[in-house]
Amino acid sequence: MTFQIRDAQPSDLPAIRDIYNDAVLNTTAIWNEQAVDLGNRQAWFSARRSQGYPVRVIIDAEDNVLGYASFGDWRPFDGFRHTVEHSVYVSRDQRGHGLGPLLMADLIERARACGKHVMVAAIESGNAASIRLHERAGFVTTGQMPQVGTKFGRWLDLTFMQLVLNPGAPPPAVVKE
Repeated sequence: MTFQIRDAQPSDLPAIRDIYNDAVLNTTAIWNEQAVDLGNRQAWFSARRSQGYPVRVIIDAEDNVLGYASFGDWRPFDGFRHTVEHSVYVSRDQRGHGLGPLLMADLIERARACGKHVMVAAIESGNAASIRLHERAGFVTTGQMPQVGTKFGRWLDLTFMQLVLNPGAPPPAVVKE
């Protein structure tokens, strides 16, 4: 099967919402417990675009959205402006077919092109597939936070992983006004 990765369009948002909601309702990949409506995904999409951040989709030959990926600010403080946190989600029926690594590689290149220095992942510690995906992409585990979340009636642990996008790059010069 042939796949293509492209920028998401507003017409892709119903499929993105459906993939997101499946993860909300059936997995611990997203710690929200309530499904979202199309308006929620439209606001998210608009916010990403206004910040200059990508929302990418992977599609099949019939233009069906099989997964999506994006990144955004990690924290809302100036000192973190060179760090982004990302998300990669694949439709339930397409998981395990190699789409996640394709989306991940695309996002990493886009983050580098945006001049970002570090990409951060926050992963539920029991999500072995996501941890493997990140390890294969060069991410390293940088922290473990036991029992910081809850879903489906149990405590969830959080694993932080990161990838330095431009190893050895000097920090930006300080600009004085």
